[in-house]
Amino acid sequence: MFIKLKVHPGERRDRILKKAADAYEIWTKARPERGLANASAIRLLSLTLGIDSKKILLIKGAASPAKIVKVI
Repeated sequence: MFIKLKVHPGERRDRILKKAADAYEIWTKARPERGLANASAIRLLSLTLGIDSKKILLIKGAASPAKIVKVI
């Protein structure tokens, strides 16, 4: 299953909003450097979905706010 993400790094607090069945908007405190914001977004998504974060792979958008992840 593929999920679209819109990530806002450097926010005051972490939160996640479900926009559609396959789309989420994520605000994270992590800075957009060295992949910290990507890792934080994947961690928040895994907590929301109730699965292990190792089962979520970043497919597209490592350096972009718009990302696509695959849940295996």
